[in-house]
Amino acid sequence: MTDRTLFSRRDLIRAGAATGTALGLAYPALAATDGTPARRKPLVIGHRGCSALRPEHTLAAYAMAIQQGADFVEPDLVSTRDGALVARHENNIAETTNVADHPEFADRRTTKAIDGETITGWFTEDFTLAELKTLRAIERLGTMRPDSKRYDGQFQVLTLEEIVDFVAAESAARGRTIGLIPEIKHSTYFARIGLPQEQRLLDRVAASHYLSTAPVIVQSFEVANLKWLRARIGAYPRLQLLQLAMPIEMRPVDIAAAGGTMTFKQMLTPAGLSGIKAYADWVAPVLQAIIPFGDATGKAGPLGKPTTLVRDAHAAGLLVSTWTVRPENRFLPTDFQGPGGETARQDKACIELMRRYLAAGIDSIFTDDPGLGRTAVDGLA
Repeated sequence: MTDRTLFSRRDLIRAGAATGTALGLAYPALAATDGTPARRKPLVIGHRGCSALRPEHTLAAYAMAIQQGADFVEPDLVSTRDGALVARHENNIAETTNVADHPEFADRRTTKAIDGETITGWFTEDFTLAELKTLRAIERLGTMRPDSKRYDGQFQVLTLEEIVDFVAAESAARGRTIGLIPEIKHSTYFARIGLPQEQRLLDRVAASHYLSTAPVIVQSFEVANLKWLRARIGAYPRLQLLQLAMPIEMRPVDIAAAGGTMTFKQMLTPAGLSGIKAYADWVAPVLQAIIPFGDATGKAGPLGKPTTLVRDAHAAGLLVSTWTVRPENRFLPTDFQGPGGETARQDKACIELMRRYLAAGIDSIFTDDPGLGRTAVDGLA
């Protein structure tokens, strides 16, 4: 377990650990009443809801994640043409909705350059919210998750407000606080086309009793938007910021756009982590940055030994999350895979894998199956 004495009392207050928790959910931290290190349970984050069993970012996915005991649920946020924030993994909705089945939108299919990639599809910014509401969600990994695919066409594209109302209702019904961890997607791109998302998100926090009082962690792969938010969230002591990262020589989109040279890999060095602490409370590198498996091409391999990243991040005063644990063979280290081909689930192995990462000292974990995550966390000594 990580020695929480690395955190000062001031750091813990900044991180939100000393603020009230209406129904008991607290950020991981040192319970520093007598100076004795005490580790709160790491958080279980429902990645896009329970996206292993229901189409991601639907009420069904969020409901199952909450039922399974997720501490937080994650909406990825993109913008509509009229400025609504909706939950989709990307602004390209070709693979996550039935838009291709709507002939009235055939002429909206187009090719765009987004974050340095050329992508063809249908894009949320070309639709009003009313138009998106005529579509229905579909399972993005249909061949891998046939049980989830059975729910294709049943659920709407959700606004952030609808998700918040649902989570608030579930919190009241279950008597426990459920946090939200929205990710701002394509921040620089949306700002360039006149649809910046950060102020809209803050406006929704201000308008929502639940968002302004429950734990909220805003995440991004970009840097400038988190710095912008840091200067404006003082009124919301339970709102934290999380920097997403990968151990690769790639620059965040906004850094590249501004002509900067800092890479994600540099951000994960001790000096880089200290820099992140100036504007964020969390760092969340991909799994392989904490315990490697496979290679840079994505080819799977056995689970290796933990790196020093968790220790370095804690020394910088950051909490650490990681993403994303999935139960299918295709996503597991080779020594955690089992029979049945790449689409077969390995629930026991998935739980054991999460326990390996928890033992490395992480403070939360993103998983497509929060039920397995709950089992892994609750089994900690």
